[in-house]
Amino acid sequence: MTIRYPNGNAYQAPATSAGPKFPSTYTNYGKRGMTLEEELNESNTYYEVTGQAVVHKKPTPIKIVKVDYPKRSAAVIKEAYFSTASTTDYNGVYQGHYLDFDAKETRNKSAFPLKNFHQHQIDHMRACSAQGGICFAIIKFVTRQEVFLYRATDLYAFWDAQQRGGRKSIPYADIAAKGIRLTAELQLPIPYLKAVDQLL
Repeated sequence: MTIRYPNGNAYQAPATSAGPKFPSTYTNYGKRGMTLEEELNESNTYYEVTGQAVVHKKPTPIKIVKVDYPKRSAAVIKEAYFSTASTTDYNGVYQGHYLDFDAKETRNKSAFPLKNFHQHQIDHMRACSAQGGICFAIIKFVTRQEVFLYRATDLYAFWDAQQRGGRKSIPYADIAAKGIRLTAELQLPIPYLKAVDQLL
């Protein structure tokens, strides 16, 4: 199947595995080499199984334009387009609070490039914040093997400064100072709800 952006360029999907299904006695002893998305999906499954929160990755809106039917009982999607710009990666509910956040990775050691975000994502988070939602970014510095919860308000400050000709990245030092470090636990690769508690 070929999925294309509105400009016609082909989309290359990252290599990820199917999300895990855990029994109520789920225990994770840590996995190396997981992507941030896989780590968050695993954490969200654990949070839901244990009744702490319901948070899911948002589906990407796709418009199918070409389908082949090799058999009467099967259909194969051959070409599709992203029909609308996606918003953030995750949303859900925690203790009666609406959560909306994006997850980003970088191999840059000294800064997080703002080009990883898009204007529509910032606008979406601002709209959710205005309605009382809790918005943030989870940023992983892959080379450092460090993950932070970074408040949307701090992100907005750098985004707005960039629009006025400021720097096009957020220094690692700022994220380390203002963000909340997320350290993997026995059953949680990304225990972000503890950090969310600090935002409530």
